[in-house]
Amino acid sequence: MRLLSPAIAFFRAHQLTRQLREIERCVRALPQRSRTQLSVLTLREIGQAARSEFPHLYGTAPEARYLPWGQGTAAGYERARSDNPEVALRGVALWLAVAYHETKHSPQDRLLPQHRQVLQLLTELKRLHRPTVDPVKSWMSASASA
Repeated sequence: MRLLSPAIAFFRAHQLTRQLREIERCVRALPQRSRTQLSVLTLREIGQAARSEFPHLYGTAPEARYLPWGQGTAAGYERARSDNPEVALRGVALWLAVAYHETKHSPQDRLLPQHRQVLQLLTELKRLHRPTVDPVKSWMSASASA
C-alpha cells in the first residue's frame, strides 16, 4: 500500500492539473457579467459542499463513497465543457468547489500546487463578488452633506 498511495496521488495530481488548465481557460474566456455570476455560484457550491458530511465527495453518489476520490470534479469538468452556457457555469462552479475541498487538507504533498492554483482562481472570482456601490445611496449621501 505504501507504493500504491504515492502512485494514486501522482495520477490524481496530474489529472487535476490537466482539468484545472481547462477550467482556468473557461473562466478567463467568460465575459465580466458571467464571471460575476460564476463567483456567486461557486461560493454557493463551496458552502453546500462544506455542509455535507464529506465535502471532498460532494457531487458523488453515496455508493461510490469508497473510491480513492469523488466524482464531483469529473461531473463538473464534463458540464464545464457543455455548449449550454448555464450548464457550463454550474459545471465550473462544481469543479472548483470539489477541487477546493479535495485539495484543502490533503495529506499528499503532490496536491499542494493544485490547491494553490485553485485558491488563486477563487481569489480572482472573490474579488468580483464584492457588493457594488448603489448609485442612489451615494447620491443621497452626497446631497445630504451639501
